[in-house]
Amino acid sequence: MTVVKWLLIVVVAIYATVIAVLFVRQRAMLFPIPPVGRTAPSAAGFPQAEEHVLTSADGEKVIAWHVPAKPGHKLVLYFPGNGDFLAGVVSRFKALTADGTGLVALSYRGYAGSTGSPSETGLLQDAAAAYAFTRERYAADRIVAWGFSLGSGVATAIAAQHPIAKLILEAPYTSTVDVASEMLRVVPVSLLMRDSFHSDRRIAAVHVPLLIMHGAQDPGIPIRFGERLFALAHDPKRFVRFPDGGHNDLDLFGATETAKTFIDGP
Repeated sequence: MTVVKWLLIVVVAIYATVIAVLFVRQRAMLFPIPPVGRTAPSAAGFPQAEEHVLTSADGEKVIAWHVPAKPGHKLVLYFPGNGDFLAGVVSRFKALTADGTGLVALSYRGYAGSTGSPSETGLLQDAAAAYAFTRERYAADRIVAWGFSLGSGVATAIAAQHPIAKLILEAPYTSTVDVASEMLRVVPVSLLMRDSFHSDRRIAAVHVPLLIMHGAQDPGIPIRFGERLFALAHDPKRFVRFPDGGHNDLDLFGATETAKTFIDGP
C-alpha cells in the first residue's frame, strides 16, 4: 500500500507540474511568434503596398499594409494566422490584389515589428484600429473581412461589432478552447485558458454574406469545428470543403480563387 500511495503522489505531482507549465506557457503556445523583424513591403517583393503604423486603444503601435482599392473594387481587411507574418503571405496578397481589389493586412502586436505582446483582448484592439483605419478610407459596403485560422476569430469579432459587406473565414474554429481541448483531452482547458476566441458566441451577431473554407484533412483545426460554426451562422452562407486540403495549403486547391469569386459576387 505504501508503494501504491507513493506512486499516486508521483503521478499527481507530475500531472500538477504539467498543468502548471501549460498554464504559464499557454500564450507562447497559442501565439508562436515567428522570429521575423519588421519588413517593408518593397523588401518583401510587394511594392504595391504602403506600410502604416496604427495605434491601438491601449497605445501599442501595430503595422498594417495597405494596397488602395481601385474604383469599383472591394477592400479585403485581412487577419492572419497565429504563425504568420505579412512578408510570408505576399504570394496570396499579390493574387488577391492583381485585379484592383484593395487590401489592409494587419500585423498583430508582438509580430514582425508591432509592439506589445499578444492576447485575445490585445488582438481585438489591434483589429479595431485596423478597421478604423479602413473605414476612414472606404465605405462599409466595400469592406470584406477575411480571417485565416486564429485570425478567423478576430474577423468574426470585427464582423459582429462593425458594419462590413462580407465575411470570409478560412480554417475557422468554434473557439480556441474547443481546439485545445481536442488536443489536450486530460487537461481542464476551459478552466485554464485565458484567450478563448469564442466565435461560436459571436457569429449570431453577424448578418452579412459568409464564406467558410476548410480543408477536410486539416490536422490543426479539424473541419468539424468549421462545420459547427457554419451551422450556427445566419444565411446567406456558403461552406466550401477542400477534400485534400490541410491547414496551410488551401491556396493549392483554389482557396484564393474561391474567395475572389465570393468577394466579387453579389
